[in-house]
Order: sequence, then C-alpha cells, then structure tokens
Amino acid sequence: MPGRFFLTRPIADVAAALGVEVGSVREEPVRHNIAPGQEIIVLEKGRLTRMRWGIVPVGRVNARGRPVMETIVNARSETVFAKSAFAGVRRCVVPVDGWYEWTGEKRKKTAWRIAPKDGGLLLFAAIADTWNGPGGVVVDQVATVTCEPNGDVGPIHHRMGVILPPDAVTTWLNDDTDAAARLMVPYTDGLLDIAAAGNIDWSAP
Repeated sequence: MPGRFFLTRPIADVAAALGVEVGSVREEPVRHNIAPGQEIIVLEKGRLTRMRWGIVPVGRVNARGRPVMETIVNARSETVFAKSAFAGVRRCVVPVDGWYEWTGEKRKKTAWRIAPKDGGLLLFAAIADTWNGPGGVVVDQVATVTCEPNGDVGPIHHRMGVILPPDAVTTWLNDDTDAAARLMVPYTDGLLDIAAAGNIDWSAP
C-alpha cells in the first residue's frame, strides 16, 4: 500500500509514455519523497494535472449515515465501488517511478524502495474528487486504490496499490465499473525490484 512515491524522470518523458501533452505540469521538479497531503501528478481526462494526494471527504457519509472523518489516502479495491463514502468519485491514474514501504519496529524500521525491473513507469489506479471549499476554493484530490499484495510485495506489506498495465489505462479511465473492477488485481509476480532505500532525505519534498 503506497505510503510514499517517487517520480524522478522528466515530466516530458511521463507525458510521452502516456501519449498525452505535458500541459500545465511542465515545471514539475525531481521528487524523491512524495508524501500524502502533497500535490502529485495525475492522468485524468486525457491530460496530466496536479491533485492533492488524500481525499478529505467533506460531506461524505458511511453506510451508517455518519460523516467520514479521516483523510482517504488509499481506497480498498474490495469496497471502492460499493461504499457510500466513494459515491460519485472519478477514476484517474497516478504515474510514478516507484514507491516506498517500511518494515520493522517503530524507530527501527527499514525503508524499501520498490520500482519496476524494466525501468518503466508504474501506473497506479486511483480515484479523484473535487472539494469546493469556502470562498470559492477548489481542490482536486486523489486516492490510490489498493488490493492484496503480489508475491514480490507480500513479504513486506499486506496490501499494495493496483498497478495497471499500459494497455489497461483506457479501460480504467473510460469503461464501465464492471470492466474497471476486473483490473483491480495484484500485479504480475517477478516484475518489481525491491531493495533497501538508502540516502533518502525523508524531510525533502
């Protein structure tokens, strides 16, 4: 379940890989430590844009009709299309070079860097929402979708993000819910490189 992302390749390369224009995100810097609450690059409606990572569910309620209070950073695939808290969300994709997970006891944790062996992008299935706040404030928000881990990630975490093959992106973005739901499965085993993450400035953006 992604807790931090990294995206270090030029945004022009990201756009080219996805077959879209760079647009308004042209000046995105190299980022080794993207945390929830920060803006991240998102593919939605055929273009790259920025959204805040973490959906603040203002006005949303759970199945009991009670307000959802916690910020939603990751949404479970098993319930994302069924929970009332996610009613009306849009589908989008978060392109990254990889992500980090941690194992071990508090204050003695080991950080793990997870990236594709072929050096390509990872395309995380995600949902988006827009918060219309006081004074005309408009904030686009995103949460990644998670599923059971594959054989690579299982030894270090009990969940992982849903990673889409490039040829499944259009289905996730545009097709009906049933077609999208069939994509919410663990990533193919053997395609990820997992190594201890060293020399990372965890206070950096």
